[in-house]
Amino acid sequence: MEPLDIVDTRNDTPAGGRKLNAAVAITVALLATFMGICKVKDDNINQGMQQAQANRVDHWAFYQARNVREEVAKSTVVQLRLAAAGKPAVEQAAYQEAIRQYEKVAQDQNSKKAEAKAQAEQDQKSYDAANFRDDQFDLSDALLAIAISLLAITALTQLWALYFAALVPTAFGVLMGLSGLAGWDFHPAALIALLS
Repeated sequence: MEPLDIVDTRNDTPAGGRKLNAAVAITVALLATFMGICKVKDDNINQGMQQAQANRVDHWAFYQARNVREEVAKSTVVQLRLAAAGKPAVEQAAYQEAIRQYEKVAQDQNSKKAEAKAQAEQDQKSYDAANFRDDQFDLSDALLAIAISLLAITALTQLWALYFAALVPTAFGVLMGLSGLAGWDFHPAALIALLS
């Protein structure tokens, strides 16, 4: 036999084995396609999580900056009041005007500080919601990887029982992937906590 001769494996493999191999091949192809679709969505969610995290850090930084500005303005008001106490009446009007301006700055910074805090808290909620869905995709990915591994062993051992056993993580993996894609609230928190 020459090296380029084609080996006909159809006659070497029993009919039941061909059916099992076909079932394994189709299942793996479908799972790989599903995993690819989930991966695209999961990557988009991860980008959203990164943006929410960056926004949260920025808004807390703005909050701190507003807090410092407010405290500086309040301290300036105190200093101006103390300085005005020993000044003649002619100079009091200028001090009172400066005090009003710094009180206004303090109030303005206080309201902007509250806005920054609310934005940072909203960013955290956005991150947590995206993380919930990211967990669904992570669990789907892990379960489908286990299923594909079992299917590979099935192809080697030619055991239908192992094929059906591989359908268990397949079903749960697909359920978790669909939950992530459709935004369902299905989330096995205990299992996620164990893996986190």
